[in-house]
Amino acid sequence: MAKVDKNKKGKSKDKPEKKVKPAKPAGKAPLKVSPLAPASFPDLPVIAGVRYAAGEAGVRYANRTDVMLVEIAAGSAVAGVFTRSATRSAAVLDCQAKLAALGPAPKKGFGIVVNSGNANTFTGQRGASDVALISDAAAKALKIPAAHVFTCSTGVIGEPLPAEKITDILPVLADGLDAGKSAIAARAIMTTDTFPKGATTEVMIGATPVRIAGFAKGSGMIAPDMATMLGYVFTDAAITQDALQAMLSVATRHSFNAVTVDSDTSTSDAVLVAATGKAGNAPITSRRGAAARAFAGAFEAVLKDLALQIVRDGEGATKLVEVCVTGAKSARDATRVARSIANSPLVKTAIAGQDPNWGRIVMAVGKSGALADRDLLTIRFGEHLVAEKGWRAESYSEEAVAAYMKGQELLIAVDLGLGRGRDTVWTCDLTHAYIDINADYRS
Repeated sequence: MAKVDKNKKGKSKDKPEKKVKPAKPAGKAPLKVSPLAPASFPDLPVIAGVRYAAGEAGVRYANRTDVMLVEIAAGSAVAGVFTRSATRSAAVLDCQAKLAALGPAPKKGFGIVVNSGNANTFTGQRGASDVALISDAAAKALKIPAAHVFTCSTGVIGEPLPAEKITDILPVLADGLDAGKSAIAARAIMTTDTFPKGATTEVMIGATPVRIAGFAKGSGMIAPDMATMLGYVFTDAAITQDALQAMLSVATRHSFNAVTVDSDTSTSDAVLVAATGKAGNAPITSRRGAAARAFAGAFEAVLKDLALQIVRDGEGATKLVEVCVTGAKSARDATRVARSIANSPLVKTAIAGQDPNWGRIVMAVGKSGALADRDLLTIRFGEHLVAEKGWRAESYSEEAVAAYMKGQELLIAVDLGLGRGRDTVWTCDLTHAYIDINADYRS
């Protein structure tokens, strides 16, 4: 598997940012950058066949970059995963319909339009009409079919989208498309994010180097169900649409669908992936074979990196927490236990308070609905054994575990002692800042 390089030097025209700068995505004042943020946004490499632009449309706030346009070359393969929310947005419904209708070898290019500040969700028939208006305007600006334009919206739910503000700026954005503007595009899709999230890697497919790069947004309303908040990944690999879709569906399970901030699934979750084929490798046509495995491993590594950055930017988060469950009767039971722990407000607030209250882990295991046996259960905080054989471990040291809880990255490991089922979920702590951010979200 290729290793994700968060500071990989490519041929991008973007200059790497020295520091992650605070954003003003919501509320009246800039949000403080998460203490878990990376030192800088990576210098994403140019992906041949992909160009970006971003600008200020004033969708919700003035003087803020809030619309992104991406142009993708003809002949590319496009795949996507989306929220399964019963109240998903007009944009999500439109993207799903367009992907389902795509042929195997599109002769025209594609476009992606994303706005922040307004989710275009629960907006009735107007929501669908606004998606059509934006798609038509983008299609005209890019000289492609409207059926090849995918739109995404993120922000406040239940308010009409000022579509004309977006359509007015699209011709300007089209004129400014540039393969080196990925960093600007990543900022345009932020809402309560405190930093833009990007990841990249390079992998050899046979003797051909292949690049993968992407960016995502997400901070709150994070408990994905088939996707993340918003994510866009691009590669110059030659791969068929069916193979790309299959790899995305599998990789999502171990990345975006393995994180949670607050147990709430967004109405707008979407991940779109495009492969331009410009690298010149022998085309990958399935998930089988050495080339497919190499690409899939690198691809999943990028998705996982983006997913963990979302948890690092969880609203008000001060700690990244890995919850690892082993020894479950089934993989499904392992997932139930891991999510029960990761989503528990009592567990998350104890972590915020640096309190080694392992009794809350016992509670979360018990309420999960998974098969469990008190006397077989083992609980560890990092390398510290805290409970086993139905009782507190004899070696348990409150002082040692309390010192461990002061770290920014923590591991909670639970072994149920019942079978071979296992799963891992990543979450963050729950602080008062989460209340402050969400209480002020629509201000």
